[in-house]
Amino acid sequence: MEVDIALNKQASTIIDIALENAQNYLLDLNEHQTESCSYEMKNIEWSTCKDFTIELGQKQIEEYISTWECHRSWLHCIDFLQEKELEFSRQYHYRVRWSIPTRRKPIPRATACVYFIIEISKVKPPSFPVEVYYLVESNQLIHRPGQTSFREKWLKDIIQSKILLQESVNF
Repeated sequence: MEVDIALNKQASTIIDIALENAQNYLLDLNEHQTESCSYEMKNIEWSTCKDFTIELGQKQIEEYISTWECHRSWLHCIDFLQEKELEFSRQYHYRVRWSIPTRRKPIPRATACVYFIIEISKVKPPSFPVEVYYLVESNQLIHRPGQTSFREKWLKDIIQSKILLQESVNF
């Protein structure tokens, strides 16, 4: 009889601890979801198809990049690469090259690129905004402004892998 009482007490204690841990886990999970739901994807208001120019595209990419949370040591330059005529749209390709020059090494050992495509539809009304996509170098995943949050780590990983590759090659 005393053994049953002792087992019931132990079982009750274990259940109480398990319930408390489960409640704490759910509270933490709920707080994390609330924080992540409150995070706003940053974007800008992109130009309409009829107002688009190559220079405006470059200016708007610069404006959009300024919403990214990157350390101020990162420098970048934007280059227009090409215009591509497709059946139902026209695409404008840009490259944004990133690096971290320093006083000791003003010419960086490696750079990381982000490629932007601004697409002007030939079938949608000219008053519609342009479509914008971007890809990070060495990655095939297509990102859209306002739907993906840019990560500085992507640039760091590219530069780090390039430097590792350079160090492994003996001339």
